[in-house]
Amino acid sequence: MNSRNTELFSRIKELKEKRHAVILAHNYQIPEVQDIADFVGDSLELSQKASLTGAAAIIFCGVHFMAETAKILSPRKTVVLPEREAGCPMAEMITVSELRQKKAELPGVPVVCYVNSSAAVKAESDICCTSTNAVKVVSGLPGNEIIFIPDKYLGAWVASQTDKNVHLWPGFCPTHARIRAEDIQARRHAFPEAKVVVHPECRPEVAALADAVLSTSGMIRYASRSGIRSLIVGTEIGVLHRMKLENPGKEFIPATERAVCPNMKLTTVEKVLWALQDMAPKVEVPENIRLGALSAVRRMLETI
Repeated sequence: MNSRNTELFSRIKELKEKRHAVILAHNYQIPEVQDIADFVGDSLELSQKASLTGAAAIIFCGVHFMAETAKILSPRKTVVLPEREAGCPMAEMITVSELRQKKAELPGVPVVCYVNSSAAVKAESDICCTSTNAVKVVSGLPGNEIIFIPDKYLGAWVASQTDKNVHLWPGFCPTHARIRAEDIQARRHAFPEAKVVVHPECRPEVAALADAVLSTSGMIRYASRSGIRSLIVGTEIGVLHRMKLENPGKEFIPATERAVCPNMKLTTVEKVLWALQDMAPKVEVPENIRLGALSAVRRMLETI
């Protein structure tokens, strides 16, 4: 670590204690931001951990819907998103009015909402899910039909693993969509001994080529298996930093160098410092929306 980073880290630690704050970093954040975090992980997992702490403030190094989720679970804590412009293209591919129209077209069909969505869309849904538990959540619902929002690729993966008739919303993650079947085939040819794991937000033809289809937290657990020596990783490349830290001596290969989320890379160590200095920009969720979204999240937790 250079002297400049050492000074920044020291100032952040001092301010974090002064503000009684906890720093959360998603697995896709830049390495330096992951290194200053108290917790690194998936979005809902991070919000749940933060809710159990005595911290007065949450500095969420991620994107906007993640900070909203933290506020949903910790309404009395101050939630700060260091980069105001860090949004999620997939979350922005559906609005409340569009969802209401779809519900009117399919009356009585339950809506399963991937957590990668706004608080307002969660509040309009029946139940939430994560990439880890989506199959279990959908399988546990009564009836044969569901509306799955907003990710058509995660929804297609769920449909392939259940007997439900899944009505897909045409949203997707642009970063995971950049991973192509040809990328996996080329990596397998170059690294024939490596296993392949991909995220369920990937295209179906990519998922079909993998040894396992897993969330980022699932990938990290998979990487720690004793029999894994090299691993081709089909998700945003930020997760490789944690894999390498936790598994020295193992080889981790990105499925493609194009799998970079520009919004996740907007947060810097300097912006974390400024967030702690100013306690801004704050993320707020109107109480009626928060309670509706919380109900959808709680139904998920009760199901799993």
